[in-house]
Parts: sequence; C-alpha cells; structure tokens
Amino acid sequence: MKAIVLTLMCLVLGLVVNAQDFNSSIQTARQSYSSGNLEDSRFAMQQMLQEIDILTGKEVLKILPNTLGALEAKIAEDQVNAGVGFAGAVIHRLYQTDDKSAVMEIISNSPLIGSINAILSIPFIGTGANGERRVVKIDGYKALIQKSSDSAKIAYDIQVPLGSTLITVRTENYSDDILKLANNIPVALIAQKLN
Repeated sequence: MKAIVLTLMCLVLGLVVNAQDFNSSIQTARQSYSSGNLEDSRFAMQQMLQEIDILTGKEVLKILPNTLGALEAKIAEDQVNAGVGFAGAVIHRLYQTDDKSAVMEIISNSPLIGSINAILSIPFIGTGANGERRVVKIDGYKALIQKSSDSAKIAYDIQVPLGSTLITVRTENYSDDILKLANNIPVALIAQKLN
C-alpha cells in the first residue's frame, strides 16, 4: 500500500512540474468531448497518458543500478520515449566497459509478453534442447536467458516479463557469470514503479 501511495505521489509531483501541459491536455479533452469531437478528445487523452509514461520512465531510470556486473552505466545516454501505437513507454540504459556491453530496455505494454510467458510456462520449451536457453528466477520473477555465440563473440538475452511490461537485457562480448549480472537487475523495484 505504501508503494502505491509513494508511486502516486511521485507521479503527482512529476505532473506538477509538467502541470501546464497536462492541464492543457485535460482542458482540450474536456472541450473536445463537450463539443462532440471525440477524435480530438481521444488524442488529448493519449497525450496525457504519454506524459505519464515518460514521467514514470524517468522514475524507473533513477532506481536502475549504476553498474551491472562489471559494466558501468552510460547515464548520459539514458532515454525514455513514449511508445508508438499499442506499445507503452520504452526505457533505455546502456552499460559498457571496454568491449563488453549490455543494453537494458524496459517496454510497457510490450507485444512480446504473450510469447515470453508461453515459453516460461512450458518447461520443455523453456529449457531448450541444446542448453542455450534456460529459465531462472531473478528477484523472485521468472526470466528467460538465451545464449547465442558465433566464433568470436558470446551474447546473452535476458527477458523478464512483469505483467504487461518486458525487461530485456542484451549483452555483447560478456562471458562472465550471466546469473550474477542478472541478479543485479532490481526487478521487484521496477515492478513496483510500473505495475
């Protein structure tokens, strides 16, 4: 309950900063609805929801770790974008040290959720025949780790579904313990902010 109240307070605080745009969108939506122009009313409400998605995304960036395993966050390259079409916000953070890197993307209303949940719920599909894929728990949430490698590089994809949100971490040239890296992801805190 405290987490919900805290999240709402953060959203309201963020909205106060952007209150002029938000209030303008509310006023436009009401005026358009009253005049029977439902298309403009819907567009104004979509603008409000995108603003909320961006504010929430910025709050999520604040709780992401500054290091992921041995990789350092490139905070100057952080991005939060409003989704297009049916996808929600896209939160992006790059972690990099020398030639090793990991990209974390958190997508609300992700279209891949159904597929990932299907893989996680069917044991013989989730583990894969060649050992390149496995199902693990990260911070109490089921996750899928897939390994791919060519002759020179090893890459991992970590995918954690949270309701309608998908956390994806893609590593390149990272041969260290992938579970140790995955356990640095604050999945429960991200879930509190987004769900």
